[in-house]
Amino acid sequence: MRAVVQNDKSRVFRAVRLRAGLAALAVAALVPGCAQGSAEVRSASGQQPLQAPPARALDAYATGLRAAHAARVAAAKRWGLKRVPLPAPPPPAEKPEITTREGFEVDGHAERGLPPVFTTVPTEQKIVFLTIDDGAEKDRAFLRMMTELKVPYSAFLSDYLAKEDYGYFRRMQARGVALNNHTLHHPYLPDLSYDRQRREICGMQKVLRAHYGKRPTVFRPPYGDYDENTLVAAKSCGITHVPLWNEEVFVDRWDYREWDRELHRGDIVLTHFRGRGDWPGTMRDMARRFLDKVTAEGYAVARLEDYL
Repeated sequence: MRAVVQNDKSRVFRAVRLRAGLAALAVAALVPGCAQGSAEVRSASGQQPLQAPPARALDAYATGLRAAHAARVAAAKRWGLKRVPLPAPPPPAEKPEITTREGFEVDGHAERGLPPVFTTVPTEQKIVFLTIDDGAEKDRAFLRMMTELKVPYSAFLSDYLAKEDYGYFRRMQARGVALNNHTLHHPYLPDLSYDRQRREICGMQKVLRAHYGKRPTVFRPPYGDYDENTLVAAKSCGITHVPLWNEEVFVDRWDYREWDRELHRGDIVLTHFRGRGDWPGTMRDMARRFLDKVTAEGYAVARLEDYL
């Protein structure tokens, strides 16, 4: 059996007759200092002022946008970033079709409906996805940093590490982070029988449901290594997607899968829950390296599960 192995780790808007006026109000309201506190709209012809809930709604919306941006600017400065991270676009109304990357197939992959294995999500948006594996380092300052910056990411947990502090990842989940499957004990799966692989994957599904209330549908094999048994077992455990990665970011460097050593639209980026015991720095240092690069190149960070 061939193993696939990686190289390395509404009401207010119903007033149709006000559409043109609303468009002008929206533009004015988004300019700092304009239309703040306005409770009415005067017509161009000098008619009597209209009591205008739409105007107030747009003004409140614009004020909220300015406040949110100011908070991101302050957070970027507080955490030592060179630039303010770009906000992620809204999730797609229609999810992209995810297929297995060429060369990553196992025998009968498509015919048997096995979960797709992929390193990039097809999208025209200039976005990347941050994914973090295992659960060894439980850096509370990192959790605060990403929360304040409003940067999404996805966690892939192994129970032998997560069980040291399930509460840490519960706090992470409460902030919108998806907690996904990375096996119970992080073994090299192609060396194991089908039954043992299934115990590793389905066992972690049970742990995640017991501690976090749901079984994920997303799984990453340890080291990115798998075989046919891995995907058959994963499917039987409720897994629908197997994302790998196209880049890996560390405290002091980036590693790339592609020859051009560049980011691409929809790339999945891997990193790990690691600290000074394994790295010459902290998870916050890793996050700064990651965010400074992707922001400088015009990429926003999106939530992977919104596209699956």
